[in-house]
Amino acid sequence: MACTNPAQINESEGQKNKVSQWSVYLIRTVDNRLYCGVTTDVERRFNEHTSTKRGAKFLKGKGPLELAWSECVGDKRLAMQLEYKIKRLPKCTKEQIVTGSVSVLSLVE
Repeated sequence: MACTNPAQINESEGQKNKVSQWSVYLIRTVDNRLYCGVTTDVERRFNEHTSTKRGAKFLKGKGPLELAWSECVGDKRLAMQLEYKIKRLPKCTKEQIVTGSVSVLSLVE
């Protein structure tokens, strides 16, 4: 699931400024664990986890990895709040997020 980066027009300068759209994602490891993270580009970040040294330490040696779920949530603050809450959920609830039976936005108070 891709999150687009819409352009916002600055009328005073007539220039286009990119507005970052943040996403929350879950990656499944070979031993069926779920890792949660946030990014502005899910595809790029997943590739960093799988094939570069910029990936999360938690995921090292736990491949092959699978992008289990991602959702565009808007701003960085909301994405980080959701990441914090998702990381504290039991595995069964994270699996419900992956299947779509629980909305991640329902976690926001």
